[in-house]
Amino acid sequence: PGAVLFRLYDTYGFPLDLTADIARERDLGVDESGFEAEMERQRARARAASRFSVQDGDAIRIEADTEFAGYDDVDADGRVAGLFSVDHEGARTEVDVLESGQKGIVVLDRTAFYAESGGQVGDSGEIEAAGGRFSVADTQPAGGAHLHHGTVAEGALRVGNRVRGFIDLERRTRVALNHSATHLLHAALREELGDHVEQKGSLVAPDKLRFDFSHYQAVEPEQLARIEARVNEQIRRNSVVETELMSFDDARTRGAMALFGEKYGDEVRVLTMGEGFSVELCGGTHVRRTGDIGLLRVTAEQGVANGIRRVEAVTGSGALELMDETDAIIRSAAETLKTSREDLGKRVASLVEQNRALEKQLAQLQGRLAAARGDELTAAVVEVAGVPVLATVIDGADPKSLLTTLDQLKSKLGSGVVVLGTVHEDKVALIAGVTKDLTDRVRAGDVVKHVAEQTGARGGGRPDMARAGGGDSPDALPAALESVREFVASALA
Repeated sequence: PGAVLFRLYDTYGFPLDLTADIARERDLGVDESGFEAEMERQRARARAASRFSVQDGDAIRIEADTEFAGYDDVDADGRVAGLFSVDHEGARTEVDVLESGQKGIVVLDRTAFYAESGGQVGDSGEIEAAGGRFSVADTQPAGGAHLHHGTVAEGALRVGNRVRGFIDLERRTRVALNHSATHLLHAALREELGDHVEQKGSLVAPDKLRFDFSHYQAVEPEQLARIEARVNEQIRRNSVVETELMSFDDARTRGAMALFGEKYGDEVRVLTMGEGFSVELCGGTHVRRTGDIGLLRVTAEQGVANGIRRVEAVTGSGALELMDETDAIIRSAAETLKTSREDLGKRVASLVEQNRALEKQLAQLQGRLAAARGDELTAAVVEVAGVPVLATVIDGADPKSLLTTLDQLKSKLGSGVVVLGTVHEDKVALIAGVTKDLTDRVRAGDVVKHVAEQTGARGGGRPDMARAGGGDSPDALPAALESVREFVASALA
């Protein structure tokens, strides 16, 4: 049903086409017209407010629009059209004045602050008035208004004040680099992977970008390398980033990519990069030339949902910082291994092979040691009701070697109960074994649980073999193992 499709989209973030794919796999159809009707009802609700209001203590809705001057200017004059105080629990109250130290929301009739939209985070900065200064931490949309969230840094701010807003230019610039890079990345992904690739979400922040897209398998490393190279090729071309206002139909005729679920008016903003390499509808802030991005480095690629992949990347100074960090790691590794950067790969591969050989040799030696310990430990076997029982601590043993020692002892005894314990890194490791002929009378899981409870360890297993580990009382291990004889005697009685 359309109402369900809309709830999945609006509340939980499921794109319509993703829900449709899942439904199709279960032989179900989807009511797209019902979905569109729900979308239109939501837009109507947003337009219905006739004044500032706080609904459910959270969502601020306002009919008036804020004029956005931030495409060309980094500061702008305006007037305070509304104020809201925000208490420590997040409740919002419409007020006429915000005093020094108060958290609140400022609504202006004109601003250079970009309100979070299309994956691009909202701007931060400062709003200055004759009698006060407001520090903006974030800017969010509410209908056609921009909500400036922050704190009064000094003085006071009143409704009607004439103000001047200054965005954090360095932060805005880093965001713009990442936003423009997502457009080039989108085009490169479609070029390399196919036209089925569509944007399914994004995050454009000052320190990184994240781009979600439709694709039904992991992107191979070779493909990812070509995609990254293609984006950087467009960056080096340093072409002008063109923005035009035109009708939606003209934009689609030109081949501009539109995002599903977005509401576009009669006139749209079309962003063109790389002389046609990328053409998209976008209301965000961008660089003036592709070369301003500097460099893009992909940092991760992974699946996030059925048929949805995610690429994360950094640009500009963020990409250079990543390269510096990587270079420092390589330099440190080369120094540690006493080799050159050029030979580092061969040196690491050689060490991996040596490590594998040593692990194999260690396993063989541990097997021999376990056999030798088995010979020594059989001398500590006692008989309980005619059944051989061995319960002992093996000092300094590797917990991994206990199973081998257990098997050796069970083989030597032929019939009996064996419980071995050791302390490794201040934690208890236990293993218990019962030969098959006795499991109907004594169960290894019961034996190991009896010992583990006294040391704080936990575990379990099969009737013939069980393990336990952890515990906060390793000093209690010797006494706990001593009690095994009495426990076995009780079980055999």
